[in-house]
Amino acid sequence: QVQLVESGGGLVQAGGSLRLSCAGSGRTFRSYAMGWFRQAPGKEREFVAAVTWSGGSTYYADSVKGRFTIFRDNAKNTVYLQMNSLKPEDTAVYYCASRTYYSGSYYYRRQNEYDSWGQGTQVTVSS
Repeated sequence: QVQLVESGGGLVQAGGSLRLSCAGSGRTFRSYAMGWFRQAPGKEREFVAAVTWSGGSTYYADSVKGRFTIFRDNAKNTVYLQMNSLKPEDTAVYYCASRTYYSGSYYYRRQNEYDSWGQGTQVTVSS
């Protein structure tokens, strides 16, 4: 498994932007498919975005499509989530996840397809 540390969360007004970062350990980070999930108070954790190991393909939940962008810098062992046009309903704890076993050239949307998780970072969007 890999250690993942998220950062970049905070409080922002509706319409604002935040960039989350997820730093991973290990030389093989660049071979892992990565994803972002979120959990709002009283709700189950849900998929937000995913990226292949190369960064060449991405996938988004409908609720964030066109507003959020997932990308990665394998030289820095980091994956990012750029969040624009934030809404109060985006308020949640955001988690990054990695799939440290065979990923191929695919992205993954289900939580059970990932085996390492960060501790989460809080994002709060005020109206």
